[in-house]
Amino acid sequence: MRDFPSCFGENGVQVADASCSSVSVSRASQNMVTCTYQCKLVGKSCLITITWSKNLMGHCLSVEIENSSHQFVCRLDVKPSLFSKRKGSKCLELNSVKIDMYWDLTLAKFGSGPEPVEGFYLGVVCNGEMVLLIGDLRKDAFKKTNATPSLSKAKFISKREHIFGKKVYITKAQFSDNGHTHDLTIECDSIGAVDPCLVIRVDGKAVMQVKHLKWKFRGNCTILVDEYPVEVFWDVHDWLFGAAFANAVFMFQTCLAAEKMWMKCQTFFDPSIEPWPCSRSFGEAKSPGPGFSLTLYAWKNE
Repeated sequence: MRDFPSCFGENGVQVADASCSSVSVSRASQNMVTCTYQCKLVGKSCLITITWSKNLMGHCLSVEIENSSHQFVCRLDVKPSLFSKRKGSKCLELNSVKIDMYWDLTLAKFGSGPEPVEGFYLGVVCNGEMVLLIGDLRKDAFKKTNATPSLSKAKFISKREHIFGKKVYITKAQFSDNGHTHDLTIECDSIGAVDPCLVIRVDGKAVMQVKHLKWKFRGNCTILVDEYPVEVFWDVHDWLFGAAFANAVFMFQTCLAAEKMWMKCQTFFDPSIEPWPCSRSFGEAKSPGPGFSLTLYAWKNE
């Protein structure tokens, strides 16, 4: 994964080039959330990645833009000191095209993580169009920027998040643009248990259970969320055999082929891995469109 960038300018905001280095993941930098959106700039597809981070100095914000070839083209970094002002803007230039970024966190409310949950907006404007807008203060954003909605809607395609716990790890997840936000819980007691097992719950309901985890510390399984097939991958090797402060990795990937979903439901043979019951034929299963992936780095606190 790409680490949270440490390339800050003297004035708190800097446009960095591809040579700007990044630091390795440390305990202080693990409290971060990275979201990637597929957008269009001047008719061309691009990826805009937003990283929220929190360390001893305070909150940090990074916005990166990559072209369709995944080449890094520009980045905006906001120092923790700028969060004291809570709002601002920056004009960047990409191939002679101006890109304006606006943010307002004056009323922002934060939960336990570094990402604001309400009372904010972050907007990216190009040629008078709101290419990307996140946050709940949408009216304030359009009023501030005088932008018009983009004809091409930005697509939320991936999220990477660090979560912490001892036996239970909790976060929220939305697996499609129009889907509900769900409470996602991962349960695993890997310390002292003779035969540890892994349980994943969605809104409190167990959707998957893996027994004999020491033999099945890596694997995958398909569940249904909002009637969409979601592939779950897990790697808990370091929880079981690594250091005390170790992390496991979980990925939730949507947009599986409906036929694959149907085949999994019909040929599932391992009784120690219990997925969400599949009650629909592949002709009835929904397709979530462009697809979305959620990657969780679950750190065990002792």
